[in-house]
Amino acid sequence: MPRTARIAPAGVIFHVLNRGVGRREIFAKDEDFAAFERVMAHALQAVPISLLAYCIMSNHWHLLLCPSRTGQLAAFMARLTMTHTRRWQEHYHQVGFGHLYQGRFKSFPVQDDLHFLTVARYIERNPLRANLVEKATDWRWSSLHRRLHPGEGAEIALAAWPVERPSDWMRRIQTPQNQKELEALRTAVDKGRPFGDAAWQATTTRKLRLHSSYRKPGRPRKPTK
Repeated sequence: MPRTARIAPAGVIFHVLNRGVGRREIFAKDEDFAAFERVMAHALQAVPISLLAYCIMSNHWHLLLCPSRTGQLAAFMARLTMTHTRRWQEHYHQVGFGHLYQGRFKSFPVQDDLHFLTVARYIERNPLRANLVEKATDWRWSSLHRRLHPGEGAEIALAAWPVERPSDWMRRIQTPQNQKELEALRTAVDKGRPFGDAAWQATTTRKLRLHSSYRKPGRPRKPTK
């Protein structure tokens, strides 16, 4: 599994993802989704990190988070996943039957410019890409729906975006992203690699010590004599 940043610094945006162990279904009915939103709302109250976007799917979820202090991301994720795991296992009488999640969450830093919009669009059109709905706004368990229906469900406060949301955002959400964008995003997810322009990537890689996200798989080659 790719490493996340050792310590997430304040002011850096992170895309965060976790899946059920073995890609198992975690959310089978509406109450499962709603329960996770309630846990997320309580975690946000206890560790008030900025939640910029999110989407909950049947066996995984995406969050777009920006910590305001060092270590806040890890603290929030620990509270969120540990509380959700405990409540899910108690509800389904699965206490002692193994892990719910595949392991520690995956994450990658996101530049706060147009790259942020690319990631937010990727997150909010996820149900549409999976052919679960005809319109992304029809998926109840996401920040896209939450902004349109702020009074529904758990009290989840969405933070302001670092860049202005385009006026044609709904049209963009309905439009498929190109293959180049998707491949770059999937590489960032798989490798934990910073997502931004080349200069920002280089600076962020040094700052967060993410050099391993650029290494090729397998054992490193021995230097030649």
